[in-house]
Amino acid sequence: NGVRQLLVGGDIVSVPHAKKAMQIEGLKLINGYGPTESTTFACSYLITEEDVNQGAIPIGRPIANTRTYIVNPSNQLQPVGVPGELCIAGDGLARGYLNRPELTAEKFVDNPFEPGGQMYRTGDLARWLPDGNLEYLGRIDEQVKIRGYRIETGEIVHVLLQHTDVKEAVVVARKDEQGESYLCAYVASLGIFSASELRTYLKRSLPEYMVPSYLVEVEQIPLTANGKVDRNALPEPQGLLQTTGEYAAPRSETEAKLAAIWQDVLGLSQPVSIRDDFFELGGHSLKATQLMARIQKQLDASVTLSEVFARPTVEMLAGYLETAAILERYEAISPAAPREAYPASPAQQRM
Repeated sequence: NGVRQLLVGGDIVSVPHAKKAMQIEGLKLINGYGPTESTTFACSYLITEEDVNQGAIPIGRPIANTRTYIVNPSNQLQPVGVPGELCIAGDGLARGYLNRPELTAEKFVDNPFEPGGQMYRTGDLARWLPDGNLEYLGRIDEQVKIRGYRIETGEIVHVLLQHTDVKEAVVVARKDEQGESYLCAYVASLGIFSASELRTYLKRSLPEYMVPSYLVEVEQIPLTANGKVDRNALPEPQGLLQTTGEYAAPRSETEAKLAAIWQDVLGLSQPVSIRDDFFELGGHSLKATQLMARIQKQLDASVTLSEVFARPTVEMLAGYLETAAILERYEAISPAAPREAYPASPAQQRM
């Protein structure tokens, strides 16, 4: 009480903390953004009740004598709403890094929009909002490639933090035993944690390939001594999977075979319950395709990808396989005999 103006910065603003601070009558809460290379501040934004209710707090507009740009890897300006690297220019820009000419040359570059000037490449991912403010989305070095798609984990975190029950969240890329990359989200919740409900919520705003394979609840996000996320302290998702309930054993030969296939495809050490959801156990479209191939090979049955999504439990899929007339003999394709030249395919012939 008595504080009239509070400036916050240094990291992404905590929406629950901002909401609590704004309960103080007459307090102006300002979000400040800017790296040390731009003399600490580059942008500012007066936080409103609408911002905290929506769960998204912009970093605002450039302060006086400062200019900001959102550019793509070719240094071309990005249009409104399209993410890109945030670059800063203006009177507050530092000269460079002391005794580090290579890093200075990498980060402090010629400004293509101001001949003779310089700009600093922050490495931060941001985008312009329609009202002229900037929205911070995370670090560019947090970009990961999952199943051929380049993903900014900050965008997923941004959506997670808009959920009313999510207090803190971080998304990281991990590799499974087969060397395939997958997304894992760690969530500190305010209420009852439900991976199924949270996954459904994410699917409303994100494409399937951006929905984390694992959603793990933690008491709090571990931090390093300087207040950044300590990714090395985050637990492995194996053994922390959210299942749909108590273990239910297979009741038929088909269910037993499907459960064994699921366990192998998902790389799980524990048995799969016939009521566990394939996608809540870490499955995704690529693993669903592997599942289809294994079902055809071991059960002589053909199942489509849409059926796997529509029937994501062993119980449901087994019931479908046992009642539908979809048996299809599996035949392995034998390698062609070695020869100097092979016939061209129709696509090659057109070329």
